[in-house]
Amino acid sequence: MTGFPRARRCTLSAETLDRPTTTTVRGTPDRRARRRAPRWHAALRRAAPALGLFAAARLTGLLVLALWARHTGRSPRALLATSWDSGWYAGIAAHGYGRTLHGAHDMILSDLAFFPLYPALVRAVTTLLPVAGGTAGLLLSWLAAGAAAWGVYAVGERLRGRATAVVLVLMWGLLPHSIVLTMAYTEPVMTAFAAWALYALLTRRWLWAASLASLAGLTRPNGIAVAAAVLTAVACELWRTRGRAGPRVWAAACLAPAGWLAYLLWVGARRGDLLGGYFAVQSGWTSRFDLGKGALLFVREMLGGPTQFGFAMALLITGAGVLLFALVVCGERLPLPVLAYTAVLVLIAVGGSGFFESKPRFLLPAFPLLLPLAGALTKARPRAAILVIAALAGLSFCYGAYALTLARMAI
Repeated sequence: MTGFPRARRCTLSAETLDRPTTTTVRGTPDRRARRRAPRWHAALRRAAPALGLFAAARLTGLLVLALWARHTGRSPRALLATSWDSGWYAGIAAHGYGRTLHGAHDMILSDLAFFPLYPALVRAVTTLLPVAGGTAGLLLSWLAAGAAAWGVYAVGERLRGRATAVVLVLMWGLLPHSIVLTMAYTEPVMTAFAAWALYALLTRRWLWAASLASLAGLTRPNGIAVAAAVLTAVACELWRTRGRAGPRVWAAACLAPAGWLAYLLWVGARRGDLLGGYFAVQSGWTSRFDLGKGALLFVREMLGGPTQFGFAMALLITGAGVLLFALVVCGERLPLPVLAYTAVLVLIAVGGSGFFESKPRFLLPAFPLLLPLAGALTKARPRAAILVIAALAGLSFCYGAYALTLARMAI
């Protein structure tokens, strides 16, 4: 069972009791030493196997990409640091907002579509260190990917135990599109904020969760999913206390969506349309939320004739994400905040039109979708589990190299 402590039961969520992670005999030197050690140190030590496997997976993926890129005469660093959206973030970090390009099919590509926290961090790194914007972006993404993997482990351990958490982190690092975790993109940063915000909710740290949710909302458009998790937890608490929640709960409800709303209103004010300005910018990129109508039309056209491999993979991965969400809803009994976070990410990815090939990337922060598979692999025979992991690794490494060197579409 999972979720909030039984002593503070929320009738709208699954439950769990706080459990000590280690047991020692009272008064022993080992116990006294652990009392002196910081709590985060013990948590990091428990997560070390998962983080080691994650690092090995991503480093192997980078090695495969580097070898293939050299074979094709491309620079691995340039592919990771300047491809597609990475160039937009570097431009914002260097020059601020104000760049607009006119693309095919009457597209108007404004850099206001990109949220500000990541380029602000890139600018801070280039100010403090003698590195270019692309290198700064990679440093941030790699550090954030490690923090995200630790957060994914912490949530997985809380929900399903240590063994499942280790497999969860490894599978997340071996997704077909996990090459994004080592690019100068925002997904690692947002996932780090999201995972630790969910962990803060599960451990009832209201202000930490809300602060991280606000930062996630300043990182990506779908960062609103983290605020949705906080607001769901607040609703549970209000239900449990019959509206008599403490001031921290109310403060969390106000703070969680603040980052996302602040940027949308800033763009709206800059465009002269306070509430609709940001969505007009997204429309210029052909990105709209239409409950999946545009995606269905694209799939119908795609299935009607020859198509690129990247589009077929996007359809397969997105379909798998929807199926996994159904399994999560029906069989995992997740706490409502975690379920709300995952549901909003899936809804945004499936219900949005434009850039169909990027939908798997939009689902990358939705790591709770992998809980059914991680649980099944934990219970499977070792030989079968190894075969599945090896197959997933081969697909991940090859598809990552393909997406950055051969595909003619954005990732």
